Amino acid sequence: MFFVHFTGLNHLPFDPGNSKPLPFNSSPAENGGEASQKRKRINLPTDSIPNLSLESPPMDLGMSDPTAWTTAMNNLGMAPMGITGDPLLPDFDPALGMMTGIPPISPLMPGLEIVPPPVIKEIIHCKSCTLFPPNSNLPPPTTRERPPGCKTVFVGGLPENATEETVVEIFEQCGEILALRKSKKHFCHIRFSEEYMVDKAIYLSGYRIRLGSSTDKKDTGRLHVDFAQARDDFYEWECKQRMLAREERHRRRMAEKQFHPPSPPPVVHYSYYECSIVAEKLKDDSKFLEAVQTLLAWIERGEVNRRTANNFYSMIQSVNSHIRRLTNEKAAHEKEMEEAKEKFKLALSGILAQFEQIVAVYHSASKQKAWDHFTKAQRKNISVWCKQAEEIRNIQNDELMGIRREEEMEMSDDETEPSDAKEMEESALISQAEALKEENDSLKCQLDAYRNEVDLLKQEQGKVDRDEDISKDQKLKILQQALQGMQQNLLKLQDECERRDAELEKVNEEKAQLDKLLESLNEKQELAAGPEWGKDSNDQDHVSFASDFSPACSVCQEKESTLERGLNGSPIKSEREALLVGIISTFLHVHPFGASIEYICSYLQRLDSKICASEVEALMMRLQHTFKQEMSGVGASLEKRWKFCGFDGLKTAT
Repeated sequence: MFFVHFTGLNHLPFDPGNSKPLPFNSSPAENGGEASQKRKRINLPTDSIPNLSLESPPMDLGMSDPTAWTTAMNNLGMAPMGITGDPLLPDFDPALGMMTGIPPISPLMPGLEIVPPPVIKEIIHCKSCTLFPPNSNLPPPTTRERPPGCKTVFVGGLPENATEETVVEIFEQCGEILALRKSKKHFCHIRFSEEYMVDKAIYLSGYRIRLGSSTDKKDTGRLHVDFAQARDDFYEWECKQRMLAREERHRRRMAEKQFHPPSPPPVVHYSYYECSIVAEKLKDDSKFLEAVQTLLAWIERGEVNRRTANNFYSMIQSVNSHIRRLTNEKAAHEKEMEEAKEKFKLALSGILAQFEQIVAVYHSASKQKAWDHFTKAQRKNISVWCKQAEEIRNIQNDELMGIRREEEMEMSDDETEPSDAKEMEESALISQAEALKEENDSLKCQLDAYRNEVDLLKQEQGKVDRDEDISKDQKLKILQQALQGMQQNLLKLQDECERRDAELEKVNEEKAQLDKLLESLNEKQELAAGPEWGKDSNDQDHVSFASDFSPACSVCQEKESTLERGLNGSPIKSEREALLVGIISTFLHVHPFGASIEYICSYLQRLDSKICASEVEALMMRLQHTFKQEMSGVGASLEKRWKFCGFDGLKTAT
């Protein structure tokens, strides 16, 4: 197996209007003789297939229909070359891309289903063979999945007498052939120079081929063209992909470099020539910074020695002379700053004058004549605005005074200001002094009022603290006594509960005994025989049962009545309720003005989440001498509050 290399093969131009027969290089007899001979692999020299360029003469191809080749080229997606005649669409406007008078048709228009026209294949005539198209009603030939970078096709179904020259003649119209490898089993592999040429070769799949005018079976066949997988194609495709990846990385790197800050320029090495250049740059204001950096780098590198000391001294002297230029520049900037300060001072004095007028408006509105006519909200807004305006005016005034103090400290005794400026400053100072006096008077009045209020509050707070200390000590003692009494009551209640539990157990035992007696009596009644005997025996049993049952029932009734009287006598029914009473009493004692039931329950639920408001309220309602309910508030703010009255309850109980 070997490859035949071809170079310089291009598309063959032709003239469809020429009806002359095709010139053949060899006669049919010669073709038949060659077919009878044993076929061998032939390495065709490059001289046998001439290089075809655009200047080569057109190859005449005879056709049964002049438009056949045009249709075939259109199906291949190539513009036909060398075709002359009337245009297919006389009303076609190439500038607009549509026929005049007909609106453009969009496949998205409603009611339109544009179906592409069927591909019509025509007969193709070559020098040594003829290609007949397949039946248009048959489905298109199947192809395998296209490998990446495919430039090689598989061609099957070749006639037995087909030669490599015949295959080249058929497929060189698709593009430049780089290599051809033909097998003895009527198939071959063709490698093109570009990938798009493979699509043109696939178009010829399904054509029936006939060598010359012979109808022999060995001279006919049906072409089957499919994609082929070649290592060279895949290698070239991988190389191309790697090249694209490199270009993309380079493009990204260049884009990133645009956003990176520029690196500082490299410092040149010291030499007499570079030293003279740096000395000239040190005298130029625009290039001084760059030259100073170079000089600093040279000194740090250790370039100063006995030979170069004079040069470095002259450069340092130039650096020192640059100080005078910097001081002159600073003086110019200071002058500009002074002018800007004067402008700022004049603008600030004008603003302060306007603030004075605004504050005067607020003060006049606060007088009795106008103040009574405003509503409560309007008065509040005016007072707030007045305070804000006064604060802003004071801040601006302090700033202006600070600026003037700084100027006074900086000014010397010899400096004098113009008379107009003095008059303006004196008038501004007089107005500021008057405003400060008024503000000082108002602040004094406010300070006196605040002092009086503070004294009153201190006196009231002292009294309240003393009363609270005394009352707290008393209440704590009373609470301790109450808690001790409640603990004793709890112990008594526990003892009573234990005693009553024991009594209940005894009652249950007696009840069990009574149930056994009833069962035995029932058995005796069932065993009794005869009506009379049974009657007498029943009477006796009833009498005995009544006599036995009556004392037991009386004992049970007495015990149950005593338990009910004990339970109904005390408002606290369990140890849990007693604990709740103690906790609620302590909580309400800390809140002398009372608390709502929701507030009390929220505190208790922190200790036990199962406590509900209805249970707590029912318990407090039962203990009327310990807790009492009062109504506080007016109107919509009316609220029920519970208070601790255990100390009052002790007095009433005694």
